[in-house]
Amino acid sequence: MTTARPFLMFQGGTAQAALDLYFATFPDSSMVRVERYAEGDPGPVGTIKVAVFTLCGREYMCSDSPIKHNFSFTPSFSTFVEFDSLEDLERVFHILSDGGEVLMPLDNYGFSQKFGWVNDRFGVSWQLNLAA
Repeated sequence: MTTARPFLMFQGGTAQAALDLYFATFPDSSMVRVERYAEGDPGPVGTIKVAVFTLCGREYMCSDSPIKHNFSFTPSFSTFVEFDSLEDLERVFHILSDGGEVLMPLDNYGFSQKFGWVNDRFGVSWQLNLAA
């Protein structure tokens, strides 16, 4: 069987903090399995070597990279989340934008009654949309 999943590479040991935020923010989200760096591994002990998790029922993977890269997340790849409720959209927008960067504030942009785009405090990009 061939599978494809989005993969998030965190730097500085922040993967667990990001996952904690996402699990607390999105419904139907949880850890599927996780492998952590142990003594003698290339990453700091206890950080995430590889994890499979769900966000809103979709599987993702992530890791804490033990290698320092000259790149990080980019908004050119984002997770698009649709909401049935304006209240839920606004709640998630405020949670993810706290300590992050608002790329497009919540507004009517013509293609959607209410849409916002943020990079969260970990650099992960989210497009948040009110379903029509």
